[in-house]
Amino acid sequence: MKKRPFRLVMVAILSLGLIAAACGSDDDDSNDDTTTTTAAPVATTAAPAATTTAAPAATTAEPMQMTPVRLQLQWFTQAQFAGYYAAVDQGFYEDLGLDVEIIQGAVEIVPITVLDSGGADFAISWVPRGLVPREEGVNVTNIGQIFQRSGTLQVALADSGIDSVTDLEGKKVGNWGFGNEFELLAGLRRNGLDPSNDVELIQQAFDMTALLNGDIDAAQAMIYNEYAQVLETENPDTGELYQPSDMNIINWNDEGTAMLQDAIWADADRLADDPAYRDTAVRFVQGSIMGWVWCRDNAEECVEVVLDNAPTLGRSHQTWQLNEINGLIWPSPNGIGTIDQALWDQTIDVAVAEGILQSEPTAGAFTNDIVSEALDNLRADGVDVVGSSWQRSTVTLIEGGN
Repeated sequence: MKKRPFRLVMVAILSLGLIAAACGSDDDDSNDDTTTTTAAPVATTAAPAATTTAAPAATTAEPMQMTPVRLQLQWFTQAQFAGYYAAVDQGFYEDLGLDVEIIQGAVEIVPITVLDSGGADFAISWVPRGLVPREEGVNVTNIGQIFQRSGTLQVALADSGIDSVTDLEGKKVGNWGFGNEFELLAGLRRNGLDPSNDVELIQQAFDMTALLNGDIDAAQAMIYNEYAQVLETENPDTGELYQPSDMNIINWNDEGTAMLQDAIWADADRLADDPAYRDTAVRFVQGSIMGWVWCRDNAEECVEVVLDNAPTLGRSHQTWQLNEINGLIWPSPNGIGTIDQALWDQTIDVAVAEGILQSEPTAGAFTNDIVSEALDNLRADGVDVVGSSWQRSTVTLIEGGN
């Protein structure tokens, strides 16, 4: 596995917007057996010549012109963004002539704002959080819908009596707020519950302490993060870690109110006016997809790449996270990164109904042109961009996620 170091930069934003969509908790040696085979020298006999002539001068190919690219993430480094780190580490971007710098996100970072200000060339953001600034006049467009499914859950203890959305009636229902609650609110309304009167909405921290302490009956969680935090905690009744059987899950993908999440966003004006930027966009999406394909097919090695860049979260937690992130991406029936019109429409319906957006976005909010070109290039190289055979692995979590 070839390693290519790169920089992580924190960007300061003067004005606050919506909080980053996905949340994170706040030395390792990998032994690769490499066998090097050296071919035996081959003896050659030069043909006799009447005259001696000088050998032609050796020619060297011109080095590839590298295009600098800055990518703004929406949260801190973790396996949620593994594909981009892998694309740097494995040289996929470099092979396409891109020198990519990944900029970490944080609570106060709004990726679309950074993109619009020129602080980044591309940004990772949930779809609703890209569309709100766009409605306010920021001309950005979704060029690659990496996550095909939502990772947001509502989690309750198995003995809570909460088996469905309607069971939330009269319960204390936790959520993070800051725009993370809309799948929940839409799900309640779809099931005949008034969020203002039929449940007690409680803003929770970005962890599962309130659920485990009994302060709330159902907690909001990302399947790749907070849900794992529960399963990394000792159950006082058993002395063992909590198990999935100890939990009841409401998955908004099953309820029809899931919203599209991590996507690659670009500057729409630059795409229209700058052919070089458009070409860079195709190459960047192509390299990013290659990174995600590699993480699908080389999960253990991909976790190592993440740990090399984000040693704060433990190995078992990052392994769980990558496994579940892969589950949000694969399979991608139309090719990874393709925006599915039905899922887009569902996201917009929820966003408008919940008042996230005042109206449906105008034309140009997304385009499949860039990703289609990237996918054509990858298919021509024999790359599996659908992942229909991918299967979720069994991950053993360790207490604390270590």
